[in-house]
Amino acid sequence: MLIRRLWLIFAQAVTVCLGILFLVATLRPQWLPGGTPAPRIADGSPAASAVSGTAPVSYAAAVARAAPSVVNIYTAKHVDVPLVPLPADPRLEQFLRGLPGFTRREATTSLGSGVIVRADGAILTNYHVIEAADAIEVRLRDGRRASAKLIGADPESDLAVLKIDLPDLPAIAFDPTPSVRVGDVVLAIGNPFGVGQTTTQGIVSAVGRNRLGLNTYEDFIQTDAAINPGNSGGALIDTRGELVGINTAIYSETGGSLGIGFAIPAAAAHHILDEILAHGRVRRGWLGLEPQDLTPDLARAFHLKDTRGAIVARVLPHGPAARAGLRVGDVIRALNGQPVEDAYDLVNRLAPLPAGSPARLDVWRNGRLTTLDVPVGVRPAARRTMR
Repeated sequence: MLIRRLWLIFAQAVTVCLGILFLVATLRPQWLPGGTPAPRIADGSPAASAVSGTAPVSYAAAVARAAPSVVNIYTAKHVDVPLVPLPADPRLEQFLRGLPGFTRREATTSLGSGVIVRADGAILTNYHVIEAADAIEVRLRDGRRASAKLIGADPESDLAVLKIDLPDLPAIAFDPTPSVRVGDVVLAIGNPFGVGQTTTQGIVSAVGRNRLGLNTYEDFIQTDAAINPGNSGGALIDTRGELVGINTAIYSETGGSLGIGFAIPAAAAHHILDEILAHGRVRRGWLGLEPQDLTPDLARAFHLKDTRGAIVARVLPHGPAARAGLRVGDVIRALNGQPVEDAYDLVNRLAPLPAGSPARLDVWRNGRLTTLDVPVGVRPAARRTMR
C-alpha cells in the first residue's frame, strides 16, 4: 500500500512539472536554453510584433511634410452650348454652330490638383487640368487663395507650369535621382471629387509604363494608391514625404479608381519645368520622320532575322531626315551605336538629344546596312485638342 501511494505522488509531481514546462515554452521561450529571443526593432527595444520592425506604424510625418505643398486648382471657362441636338454630320454641325442664336455661351468649372515645386510660386500640374481655361484659381492647404498665371505647357507629356504670387510658399522636397522600385510604399495627395485635400496609400505596382495612348511621351509610374477625378496634377510621394511623381491618369471603366493609376516621374517633370521656365516650351530632339514598328511580316519582307528597329513610314519634306537622304521604307536598326528596339524607343531616345548634335543612324536599305549622320532638329510645338 505504501509503495502504491508513493507511486501516485511521483506521477502527480511529474504531470505538474510537465505542465509548467509546457506553459513556459509557450509563453516565454527565451527563458529556455537555446530559446528564440524576442524580436527587437532597430533601436534595440522589444517589438510588439514582427511587422512593427519592418514598417512604420504611421505615415503622418511624410504627409505633414508634403501636404502643404499640394494645392487645389479650380478653373473656369466659357463654352458654346447648342440649343437643340446637333446632327451627326461634322460639316453640318460646324455650319450650325456658326449661325447666330443657335448656341448660348455658358460658364463651366472644373477642378484638379497641383504641386508647389519652387518657393517663388512655380506650380506643376497636368495640362488637361487647365486646358482652355479662362481663369485659374489656386487654393492652398492653409486657406490662402490666389489667381494663377499659365507660364507654359507641354501637351505631349500632359504637364503645365503655373505661377502664383504669395509669400512663404512651401516647396515640396524632391530628390533629383530618385530610385522608385516596384513594391515601394507611396502616397497620393490631391483633391478628388472636390471634397478637399485627401491622402491615399498604396505601392508602386510597375515602372516604365508606356504605349497607353495617353501622351506622346510616356514613362509612367503605376500605383494602386487610389487616384480619382480631381487628383490629376497632385503629388505622389514616398514615405519620407519627397515627391516621386505627378499623378496624371487612371485606368477605369467606371470613372472611379480601380487600383491602376499613373504618375509622371518627378525627374521627368522637373526637367520639363526647367525647360518651360527657361525657354517657354520643352525642346526635344527631332528628325522629321514618322517611325513605325517592325512586325514579323515586315521583317521577313526585308530579309531581317528579328523585329528590332523602326521602319520609316513617312519623311517630312525639308526636315533633317529628308536633307540627310533618309527614305520611306528604310529600317533604322541603331541610334548612335545602340540598337533600336521599336518606334517608341527611337522617339524617346531622340527627345533628349540637343538640337544640332549628330544622330548616327544604322539603316537597313536594299538588303544592306548603311550609316547616315543626321543633324538633330527641334521638334515643332504640338497642339492638343480637348479630351
